[in-house]
Amino acid sequence: MEKYVIVHQPEHRRFETEVEGATAFVEYLPFESGGLNIVHTIVPPRLQGRGIAAALTQAVFEYARERGVPVKASCSYAVAWLLRHPEYQ
Repeated sequence: MEKYVIVHQPEHRRFETEVEGATAFVEYLPFESGGLNIVHTIVPPRLQGRGIAAALTQAVFEYARERGVPVKASCSYAVAWLLRHPEYQ
C-alpha cells in the first residue's frame, strides 16, 4: 500500500492528505469527553481505489489510540473499515 502524508487539521476537524493536487479527508466531530466521531470520509473519484480512505481512517484511530480517547464511526465507510480491523474496536 502506498504511503500518504496525513495531516491533522483540528481547526477544520479533519485528517487530510493531498494526492496529485486533490485533497482527500476524514471529517470528525469531537465529543465533550475528548473522543472523536468520524462523520465523513471523502476521496475524490479519480483517487478512489488506492487505499487513501483506509489510510485516513487508520490515522484517526491511531491518533485516538495514542491519546487514549474513544472513536465512534458514524460514517458508513468508517463502520465498514472498523469491521475489517477489529483490533481497533
